[in-house]
Amino acid sequence: MSGRDQILGKLRSKLGRASTTVSENAALNHMQAHQKNLIPARGDLPKAQRVALFKQEAEKVNATVSELSHFGDVPNAVADYLRQHQLPAAIKIAPHPGLKNLRWAEDTSIEVLDGRANGDDPVSVSVALGGVAETGTIVMASGPDTPTSLNFLPLDHIVVVSADDIAGNYEAVWERLRAQADAAGRPGTLPRTVNWITGPSRTADIEQTLLLGAHGPQRLHILIVDGLETTAADA
Repeated sequence: MSGRDQILGKLRSKLGRASTTVSENAALNHMQAHQKNLIPARGDLPKAQRVALFKQEAEKVNATVSELSHFGDVPNAVADYLRQHQLPAAIKIAPHPGLKNLRWAEDTSIEVLDGRANGDDPVSVSVALGGVAETGTIVMASGPDTPTSLNFLPLDHIVVVSADDIAGNYEAVWERLRAQADAAGRPGTLPRTVNWITGPSRTADIEQTLLLGAHGPQRLHILIVDGLETTAADA
């Protein structure tokens, strides 16, 4: 018996547990049941009010938000953002079919590259898994079409999210992730990373002075697209 086993055995004896079977099964059952914690009622709203709450909360934490009627409006919205902040007309987009198939060349003069961020891209454009109304949080799931590096390396991060994918609370997003895994024949699996992003990067470690862009993008701009067009593009 190893020293570790001896120590754990003494602890179990003190707790009156003869073996680890009961406690291990209880822990496993708890994880597999996906029991929900207390869920705030403020996000339990109809779609229009849910989107309005999301926008309100995102703007509270220094994100900017625009609402679009169609997914095809994204290139012009990105061009407007670049002009507003006097940024170069060059972006790195996620290699996502929905983004790559947009009319970038026809509708704008933006130089568009796709792929992972390499550290010197000034602006990135990504597609979010969804959003959370109660906190104004964007949810980014990693994958071949959604490289995580685009979320953190560029100084300006533009995120496209479907209004239909803005949930009221965090638990609803986890349920969606599990449902997607089930539908793909991979029950119980999750993406390698799921990033919950609430506003641009910030710190107030030095003299409690708020500094944006300390550990990631200094600006976060969210494009909320209404309708089912986004869902179709994301497929």
